[in-house]
Amino acid sequence: MSSVIEQSVQARMVASAPRMETLPAVLSYDRRNPFAVRMVFPAPATLEDTEVSWEFSRELLTTGVDSPAGQGDVRVRPYGFQRTVLEFHAPEGIAMVHVRTEELQLFLQRAQELVPVGDEHRYLDLDGGLTDLLGGAC
Repeated sequence: MSSVIEQSVQARMVASAPRMETLPAVLSYDRRNPFAVRMVFPAPATLEDTEVSWEFSRELLTTGVDSPAGQGDVRVRPYGFQRTVLEFHAPEGIAMVHVRTEELQLFLQRAQELVPVGDEHRYLDLDGGLTDLLGGAC
């Protein structure tokens, strides 16, 4: 079994114009980093024409599908019955995208099958992390 889950999703960028632009994005979950989820937007979908990646907690996404969650750079909340809003706060501004809730729930289910909630600590490489932190001194 692979240690990484990737799932393509269609995100809709919320802008001041009434039309929302559809953006491809990829959600990924790696059991070697069991508390985190990553969402990547490809270069053509960004203003800077470079790939943009946001990493945030799996718990934030899980909670945000059902009720507003987050106070920092990433915030998640339900929008109606079929969509979830993800807000990405950066010094340059705020990007808001809508994603189908069903797609997020499928992704979270797959992550749960790979690493059950509550078992994340079993997948942490604490020795490797300390070695990296100390510059290989361990």
